[in-house]
Amino acid sequence: MNFLALEPLTADLLPAIVELDRLCLGGLWTIDGYRRELESPNSDLLIVKGVGSSSEPLSKQKPGDNGQNPQSQEPLLPPPSSLLSPPSSLLSPPSLLALGCIWSIADEAHITLLGVHPDYRKQGLGQLMLYALLKAAYRRELKWATLEVRVSNQAAIDLYKKFDFQEVGTRKRYYDNQEDALILWLNGLQNPEFRQTLKVWKQQVSDRLEQAGWREKRIKGRI
Repeated sequence: MNFLALEPLTADLLPAIVELDRLCLGGLWTIDGYRRELESPNSDLLIVKGVGSSSEPLSKQKPGDNGQNPQSQEPLLPPPSSLLSPPSSLLSPPSLLALGCIWSIADEAHITLLGVHPDYRKQGLGQLMLYALLKAAYRRELKWATLEVRVSNQAAIDLYKKFDFQEVGTRKRYYDNQEDALILWLNGLQNPEFRQTLKVWKQQVSDRLEQAGWREKRIKGRI
């Protein structure tokens, strides 16, 4: 079983988050853009990273621990399953797996980023991040969540609909390549029953992660 942690982004991880952005989002934001989000009181910027049996990233453990070749000084993030080879981009600390961000705008949580490292997709990490963003919106007492997604990105659309997002419109030629964007919407974040919905989603996310060989590490100050 491999462990992961869900945490707010910190300034020391800015270079690593830009690299993860490049890998999973094509270089959407610069380091200055991420720094501005860290400084904004209206943003929640979260990461998922792989950790070992302690609270340290796997890449900081001793040679030979957690599947590392004892003859090599390069750290190796153990894959969630025997079929997955560790990507070269995760061979140096920190081992970042996913990122996400919401903006608080009046009563709205606008999901501006959600990305998972290409080599670690379809393992529940996107579900974990979306759950965390919606929980952050709930804690901010925001009433609804919205986002734009490429009409061709069926995997992302399926993820959002799994969390009850509904299509409410289209933005024509929204992206640089003139592709349309679907507008998705989730209402009722402050309804009495939404707290229970969050609990149900949390259990579903935990089950999915465990199926893929992951378990959330409980760390002081975690989300």
